[in-house]
Amino acid sequence: MKEEKDFKTKFEKGLGYPDAEGFYGRFGGAYVPEILYKCVHDLQEAYLPIIESEDFRKQYHELLKDYVGRPTPLYYASRMSQKYGCKLYLKREDLNHTGAHKINNAIGQILLAKMMGKTRVTAETGAGQHGVATATVCALMNMKCEIFMGKTDVERQHTNVERMRMLGAEVHAVTTGNMTLSDACSEAIRDWCCHPEETYYLVGSTMGPHPYPDIVARMQSVISEELKWQLQEKVGRDYPDYLIACVGGGSNAAGTVYHYIDDDRVRIVLAEAGGHGIDTDHTAATIHCGTEGIIHGARTLVMQTDDGQIEEAFTISAGLDYPGVGPMHANMAVKGREKVFAINDDEAIRAGYELTRMEGIIPAIESAHAVAVLPKMTFRPDDVVVLTVSGRGDKDIETYLNYKL
Repeated sequence: MKEEKDFKTKFEKGLGYPDAEGFYGRFGGAYVPEILYKCVHDLQEAYLPIIESEDFRKQYHELLKDYVGRPTPLYYASRMSQKYGCKLYLKREDLNHTGAHKINNAIGQILLAKMMGKTRVTAETGAGQHGVATATVCALMNMKCEIFMGKTDVERQHTNVERMRMLGAEVHAVTTGNMTLSDACSEAIRDWCCHPEETYYLVGSTMGPHPYPDIVARMQSVISEELKWQLQEKVGRDYPDYLIACVGGGSNAAGTVYHYIDDDRVRIVLAEAGGHGIDTDHTAATIHCGTEGIIHGARTLVMQTDDGQIEEAFTISAGLDYPGVGPMHANMAVKGREKVFAINDDEAIRAGYELTRMEGIIPAIESAHAVAVLPKMTFRPDDVVVLTVSGRGDKDIETYLNYKL
């Protein structure tokens, strides 16, 4: 019971954990239309009693073990360790069932939806990994599933679209805006407004109105929970010197750092999508280029015009193509807890090829952004560096091959 007590203490601290109103510092909250107020309020009231119940925990951890295939390995990357002068370990979320970290959250939220009595699930997706994970758990639980995905992403992530359809989901191609992740989120929320009673909106990242950022972070925290005992086994201590992850909305980054947020011995380094560069109009580097505003029900850092209109994000990476960032990461960034690099498209592609050819691991382009941080850092030979490979690169093969370095 000690772990549960510590969990609740941290929940009240306010840096990486929200207060009772869902705020991480000045970021977060729930800014929703009146038609959704009851749905969001009901979820706020229901989620903690459910996810802290013995029944939920038992089902969740059994499914993570026997269905998802956890724990994921912590792999020592010997060749890249030698190149970068450190002890580099890769947290292999790409080896999960469905090929990414997204399934950790989807399994938890589908159980929550069932226990709340919902009969229909909707979700947004960019790279398609969250859509595939949602369609997978809906098939598992015999729930009706509808996925909203920008038309641009439908075309560049065709394989994942067909996987969702094969799993029984209905995929809606969104044609508003620049037809990517942000537009898919907007359409999913509009759908939720039209079907509030029977629908559970299964958010894929640490974004959206409270309690979604907290729910997703808790579901993904299994990553850092495993890291503690895996590092103890491999290096004789349960913490690294550096944690590295990519960040868009922020789910895999949240899971990677969750149990280390208050540990000053651990330096947190994140990679967001720079696109063509933060000095251009073609970027998705929200932490570098965003200002405080409201997007999809939460106050956070947002890429927006001076009069508050959301700007289009741009990156080669469908999963990082979002003009906001989760309020947890906005808070940590402004308070200096995270060091964030903006990784341009060409840097990410080179890094993806490097990991492929040096370690035989083809990463998702999202994950390749995190790999691209390594040459920008200076390490000591004894530094233990953990980098989360958030997803596998099968979905991105055509993008890798078509990009001219």
